[in-house]
Amino acid sequence: MLSFLSKRILHGRRPIKVKPFKCHNLLYILQNNPSLPFSTSSNQQLFTVSYLVKTCGLSPESASSVSKRVSFETPNQPDSVIAFLKNNGFSKTQIATIIGKMPGILSSSVEKTLFPKITFFKSKGISSSGLTNLFVKNPHILRISLDKKIVPSFNFLSNLFQSDNAVFGALNLHPRMFLYDFDSYVLPNHNILRRNGVPEVNIVKGLRRVPKTFFSAPAEFKDDVEKIKKMGFNPARFTFVIALFVLGSMSKSTWERKFDVYKKCGWSEKEILEAFKGFPLLMAFSEDKIKAVMNFLVNVMGFQALLIVKRPNLIGMSMEKRIVPRGFFLKDLMSRGLLEKKLGLRMFLISEELFLESFVYCYEEEKASELLKLYNEKLNLAAGGKLMTDKS
Repeated sequence: MLSFLSKRILHGRRPIKVKPFKCHNLLYILQNNPSLPFSTSSNQQLFTVSYLVKTCGLSPESASSVSKRVSFETPNQPDSVIAFLKNNGFSKTQIATIIGKMPGILSSSVEKTLFPKITFFKSKGISSSGLTNLFVKNPHILRISLDKKIVPSFNFLSNLFQSDNAVFGALNLHPRMFLYDFDSYVLPNHNILRRNGVPEVNIVKGLRRVPKTFFSAPAEFKDDVEKIKKMGFNPARFTFVIALFVLGSMSKSTWERKFDVYKKCGWSEKEILEAFKGFPLLMAFSEDKIKAVMNFLVNVMGFQALLIVKRPNLIGMSMEKRIVPRGFFLKDLMSRGLLEKKLGLRMFLISEELFLESFVYCYEEEKASELLKLYNEKLNLAAGGKLMTDKS
């Protein structure tokens, strides 16, 4: 905002370099020279920017942006808010994040607004880290009514889950849920699922595991339910709810792009839907993730693309921690003559313990030690992105 003061200014024909002013120096000059052509509101904004930088830890750019949404002439009110947050376990970084997301918190009343809400959540058994993480993710909870929104919503979920801790788990997954009107979203969508044969136990389980699904507009939610049914999902199984979550989490164009990625890998529409029914999260991964896994398994490891249709959860495996290091390690075993034949895709799905038992510890001690070292090298190289995973 004040960078022009440090630039070169033309004076006649000779450029003069002006020493840059620090923000607090300039603020002092402006506040103590009423003859300067700056309004009170400008002074107030400068004070706010300075306070946000020096006291709250915001960057000058962020402070300048935030100052357009909140302002104050003295530090008394924001000081009380910051002191309250610090006393309740919030770090300076967390406080800066909260202010960046909801600047108005600095104008909030500690006694009337902040204290009652923090006290309520503590009374329900939330941990210190859980409390700070919740409000860092969604500080807007602090601006909604405790009696009209937070308490009724919390009690509704607590009665449904039969657990206060489960409510905090759902809030962690969807921190904004208390900003919604449950009567306008959760209850209508709950009824839609019941009418379509979804068991109550699966609805409750879904609200705990994928809560965001239940806060879609009921009309859109109903359409998605019909689409999932047409794909052949059984409403009696929990995969129906997961598929509903995946479908509702993306736009139609994103869904179609991911569909096209699988088609380009050699899968037919029928095979894609078959894989989706077996593993609904298949469509939740990014296009880059899908391409990377398919490329490695097909072009580097030599598996047929259609085999992956039967093992769709492979798409969800970590490239760096599992697929790439295991793939190259087993290639090395084959080149050393330690494997007589090419193994199937199951080798990527078994646990780490079983993998080591099957391909490392099954050898005598000296050989096992050598192979363990080799495997760890593959893990480290894959983690650092130093193993070639492309093959043209």
